[in-house]
Amino acid sequence: MAIFYTLLCAYLLAINFYAFLLVKNLKDESDENGDYKKSDGRLFLTGLLGGAITIYVCLFIFKYRQKSLFLMILMPMLGVLNVYIAALAFRSGFSFFVVS
Repeated sequence: MAIFYTLLCAYLLAINFYAFLLVKNLKDESDENGDYKKSDGRLFLTGLLGGAITIYVCLFIFKYRQKSLFLMILMPMLGVLNVYIAALAFRSGFSFFVVS
């Protein structure tokens, strides 16, 4: 049972670290034209996979795209969903993975 908890923690740490690096790199690469359409998909997918809270916090830390309605509304909603799913996974004990 402990291996599943360890894997879940490692996954959450990895996806949040990737989210941090993604926002940092997008901020560094941003130009004055504001060509953000390419990065919306990656930010949404990373947020959906578990990095929404990190993306939301990094938007304020790096002062990146704070006027984007898509990110300012969607990332907190995905963050709540991520916390709920993680709490369910930890509370359930991963009984659906164990084959008797």
